[in-house]
Amino acid sequence: MTQRLRKVVFPVAGLGTRFLPATKVVAKEMLPVLDRPLIQYAVDEAVDAGADTLIFVTNRYKHAIADYFDKAYELETKLDQSGKKELLSLVQGVLPRHVRCVFVTQPEALGLGHAVLCAKPVVGDEPFGVILPDDLIWNRGASCLRQMADLAAFENSGVIAVEEVPREQTNKYGIVDAVPVGERAALIHHMVEKPRPEEAPSNLAVVGRYVLPSRLFELLENTTPGAGGEIQLTDAIDALLRQERVLAYRFEGQRFDCGNKLGLVKATLHFALEDPALAEATREFVASREGVSA
Repeated sequence: MTQRLRKVVFPVAGLGTRFLPATKVVAKEMLPVLDRPLIQYAVDEAVDAGADTLIFVTNRYKHAIADYFDKAYELETKLDQSGKKELLSLVQGVLPRHVRCVFVTQPEALGLGHAVLCAKPVVGDEPFGVILPDDLIWNRGASCLRQMADLAAFENSGVIAVEEVPREQTNKYGIVDAVPVGERAALIHHMVEKPRPEEAPSNLAVVGRYVLPSRLFELLENTTPGAGGEIQLTDAIDALLRQERVLAYRFEGQRFDCGNKLGLVKATLHFALEDPALAEATREFVASREGVSA
């Protein structure tokens, strides 16, 4: 897989039930972390990795993401006429000019594997990335997907992001059985979906970043649906392991699980503390809450 990563898939068809009632009208990927929605962090990461084609797999009811990345003529005109150049730059800067967005509809919620398969006509015969926007990964240097894309090109293999989790939590994740081949990389032999702690082959959990060969689409097409008729991405990757090398990569950076409320709060506090304009006031607020009874 020596070809550089150009296309990244964003499965964003989920209903976001953990954030109801807000997600009745707001796509969960549009929930803000400070002044930017989750999807913006994911897109910035893809662009940093070299992607110029962003493929959003969505459902027929979610239009907010497309609207967000579309040109806002009236708003931009008003900001321009008002001389608010800084705000205009923010609005126009959500997507670089050389990057295009493609929206694909997933007609039924048939699992993550099915969502990725929906992107096949756009991806074609080249390696591609997958980002789950719920997993916000921050790093001061190269983004997580950029680290993975570099490794994939160098090793000519697929790459899956993993992180160590407490062994008692292995039943919440896909877990890899892998042998180290470098400081941060390991060769995957097998993947187990949500194993009990006593049965888990390791504590390396799969998180929402993948760099995969186009060969995966054929394997997805031949994957037997599981419970609820869903096609699991893990099953297709497990089949890929019998044909090609796939590496687990312990990325540099910090992951926030923004698929739940606590993760979103943690991410918001983190970025507030990283913002020079907010850091001091945020620290003072957090300090003021210490020791306050519920």
